Amino acid sequence: MLQSFHMPIFRGLEGFRADWLRSDIPAGLSIAAVGLPSAIAYPAIAGLPPETGIYASIVAPVAYALFGPSRLLVVGPDAGTMAVLAAVIGTVIAAQPAGTSADPVAIASALALGVGAFYFAARLLRLGVLASFLSRPILVGFFAGVSISILVGQIGRFTGVRIESDGLLPPIAEIIRKSALIHWPTLLFGLAMFALLWIVKATRLPVPGPVVVVVVSVILSAIFNFEAAGIRVVGDLPTGLPSFSLDAFSQMPMDRIVLGSAAVFLISFGSSIVAARSFGARSGEEVDANRELIGLGAANIAPGLFGSFPIAVSDSRTAINLAVGGRSQAAGLVSAVTLMAALLFLNDALRILPIPALAAILAAAAISLIDVSELRKIWHISRMEFVFALIAMFGAISFGVLNGVIVAIAATLIYLLRKTMFPKDTLLGRIAGRDGFYDMQRFPEARGIPGIAICLVQGNLLFYNADYISIRLRAIADGLPAETRWFILDASAIAHIDSTGAAALDAVQANLSGRGIAFGVAHLNAEVTELLARAGVVDGIGAGKFFDDTEDALRAARLGEESDRPLAGGHQ
Repeated sequence: MLQSFHMPIFRGLEGFRADWLRSDIPAGLSIAAVGLPSAIAYPAIAGLPPETGIYASIVAPVAYALFGPSRLLVVGPDAGTMAVLAAVIGTVIAAQPAGTSADPVAIASALALGVGAFYFAARLLRLGVLASFLSRPILVGFFAGVSISILVGQIGRFTGVRIESDGLLPPIAEIIRKSALIHWPTLLFGLAMFALLWIVKATRLPVPGPVVVVVVSVILSAIFNFEAAGIRVVGDLPTGLPSFSLDAFSQMPMDRIVLGSAAVFLISFGSSIVAARSFGARSGEEVDANRELIGLGAANIAPGLFGSFPIAVSDSRTAINLAVGGRSQAAGLVSAVTLMAALLFLNDALRILPIPALAAILAAAAISLIDVSELRKIWHISRMEFVFALIAMFGAISFGVLNGVIVAIAATLIYLLRKTMFPKDTLLGRIAGRDGFYDMQRFPEARGIPGIAICLVQGNLLFYNADYISIRLRAIADGLPAETRWFILDASAIAHIDSTGAAALDAVQANLSGRGIAFGVAHLNAEVTELLARAGVVDGIGAGKFFDDTEDALRAARLGEESDRPLAGGHQ
């Protein structure tokens, strides 16, 4: 196991050539330009100071460039992950002993380390399959709910009013009650910046909207002295990277840290792999979920060591990297150096950045999380999956983002169970002039075979669906013509049967035997055949009634014979 846990150092720079810098340097500068506004704005979602976002945007890409497998993905602060982080930080603070002070930055750093540890543990156990645990519809619905929560969270920043309630409707009701306290210059400026974002997007200017908003708002703040006018600004930012200490961790409720890290990890990895696969499809780059666990683990450990918070693959930064023509992770390194220079030399400009401008950027980012076209597509493809997307969405809105994670997971499990608890079954028949067997429900021209029923069950036979399948098979037998003498189960779609399923098959055989109908099984794999042999079901049905394929079973049934092939496990 440990041999598989190799660190893929510099995989993102594999094959690097000096001439790639002509593409990677402009790409890195563009990534930094797009990343700086979100780096300053996103920490506000979790109540963290702006500099933590810049720290994460510097150290996370460096760590990913060292250990990440992809040449093109860019990591950084992510709105969805920040929303989950905000909920987790709230639960950790609530669990602190009375009289102790809670440092949100220290908690966020601890969670980043915890998330990184979960990534490494998942890689050690080769749990890249977790990437598929949250289905696309569930993630689309969940992030739509998260976006609405983020939008509601900007009410205070847009209005200048302190909002103390949580949830969806209570903050709206609170701002209505406190309408007299609204600072109208703050509101008007925030709405103006929000409109500017959409104008830039609609006119398809080459400069990203958040960059335009930051530059314009800083210039206006300097000219009109917004701070003196009562419009809140970012304030002083540290000019260096923070030192790291483990002392603050000793006073934290570690059970909440571990559980919170697991929740952030699940959402971070789920959204990261969805983004990675999406961009991989565009660029032709293969995405290995297990290798990404190492890169994303390192990219989360690094912010934890430098006073920041968990990160994920950034859609906007990766899109810019691809659009400008980045060739390797050198682009991420260039963006990190650029942001470090901004922190050192643009401190005075960033200090007067108005808070309403950040609210506008966050609101626009939140709206971009609502993938209406994908929801329409899900509705068109599967009504059931659309329902679960809505469940995930309203879970995040109604129960809070952290509880929404649990609701999303529960919805996924319910969906998976629902799909496997009631597997489809159908009778197979022949079509004149064609070979093979056909679903008689899908092909009206297919005809049953006189005296012989062939039934296909499209799912595994396990403890939670064994009774249902047994009842269905007996119901099918009830509707068979009186002259039916053979009932053949086509088991080509049955990959697994457990002891409960074996008992159900035994009961079906007994029921058919009481009707004078022989029971045969075709296409059953060797592993399941061995299990049925150990359970005594093979002896009950008769070893000669297990066939390699449906044609063999049909031929034997017509001749009134049994199979002479040896069964797995030595049964004959």
